[in-house]
Order: sequence, then C-alpha cells, then structure tokens
Amino acid sequence: MTLTYTELSDLLNQKADQYNRPSFIERDPISIPHRFTVKQDIEIMGFWSAVLAWGQRPVILKKAAELVTLMDGAPYDFIRNHDESDLKRFLNFKHRTFNATDALYFLHFFRQYYLNNESLEDAFLMDSGLTVEKNLIAFHDQFCGLTDFFPERTRKHIATPARNSSCKRLLMFLRWMVRRDNRGVDFGIWTRLQPDQLVMPIDVHVNRVARKLGLLTRPQTDWKAALELTETLRQFDANDPVRYDFALFGLGVEGEM
Repeated sequence: MTLTYTELSDLLNQKADQYNRPSFIERDPISIPHRFTVKQDIEIMGFWSAVLAWGQRPVILKKAAELVTLMDGAPYDFIRNHDESDLKRFLNFKHRTFNATDALYFLHFFRQYYLNNESLEDAFLMDSGLTVEKNLIAFHDQFCGLTDFFPERTRKHIATPARNSSCKRLLMFLRWMVRRDNRGVDFGIWTRLQPDQLVMPIDVHVNRVARKLGLLTRPQTDWKAALELTETLRQFDANDPVRYDFALFGLGVEGEM
C-alpha cells in the first residue's frame, strides 16, 4: 500500500486516537495490571502478563488471571509474605511453554528483588544514561543471574537484544509503565525513562500492518527491525513514537488491514 506522508500521518494519528482509549483495555493483557492500584502490584502483574502474552488473547487473560488468584488477589503482599507451603499451588501452572519451574523462579526473583528495591523500575534502568537496548541486556543478566540455582529453561522467557530478539513482550511492558497521557490505558508510573526513548514492540499484527504500510522493510523481525520501525515512526511523533503501537496493533487485530 502506497500512501503519501500526509495520508500516512493522518491514518496513524486517527487510529492511535481511536484505539488509545479505555475501551481497549478489556480484551488486552494490560487489563490484568489495571485491576490494581498499588504500584508494585501493577509492576508485578504487568510484567508477568506481558511475559505470558503470546497466543490467543482470551487464553492469555485467563492464565494471567489464574496467577492473580494463586497469589490470593494481592501479588505484592503474597510475594513478600508467602510461606514455602504456599508455593505448592503453582505446581500445576502452565501456559504454552511457561511452566511451574518458570513460575517458581519468577516468584523467587520478585521476592529477592523487592526485599532490596522499592520499584521494578530500577531493574530496567540500571543506568538512566543507557539506551533501552543496554538496559534490557542488563535486566536479562540480572534476572538470570540472581541466584546460583537459576533454571536454564527459564531464560527463553526473558528476551534480550544481545541475542537480537525483537523483545516484543518486554518492550510492551515498558510501554505500559512509561508512556504518559490522559487516555487511561498506559500507566506512566515510571519517570526515569521517557516516552521518546521507548522502542516499538512488534507482534504479529504490528509486523504485518507496518510492512503493508511501508513502515518496515527489514526482512527479519528482530531487534534491528524494532529499531527501524521506531525510527520510522519518529517522523510522525518524535516525542512519543510508540503511541503508534495502538494504531498498528488496532488495524491488525480488528481486521482493518
């Protein structure tokens, strides 16, 4: 599809406005952290919901909601105060390739992390002067190196630009935590990273629509593709290029393109 710059700009802005609304929340994984008001609950379930976000959205929502139930509806309190016996309830948890071993390590990571830190923001911003790329690499290394008994199988659930992954789920989580507007979808509770530093998450819908509109030309869907798409979208909004995630995803998931 060939559109002029003005036509493309109008389309992206119109669709971003259409989908960046509270009505978007209900059927999206972001609805899970929206159940909470405590910052740490939002972080924990935002992160976990994003990591589980592959496959059909109804199934993702069901499995993320199951985790909330397993944590007695209060993730932060459960993580800080659970007993060893409470972990048995996670032994049957599974979502695609994410299983009980992974769930138990996530719980261990959260507990160890929040013992020494107020917010998960610090884990994703080891250095506020670094790029998102370098901070994601640092987060991966911290997450996978927290203890001596890290289960190697869990590594595949935490993407890193060091392996040229597109890091779709982590970038989506960062969008949720960092973007700030008055629309009520993204939380904007992290302030050390700015929206203009974010990188576009590329899921199957964004990938297809971006290529159809000529916004992405790199053959592989990898980290370099995420950077390319972000740079292209800066032409339309240099301060907040990732807001067009709403436009591209919406056009794709709603079957408009």
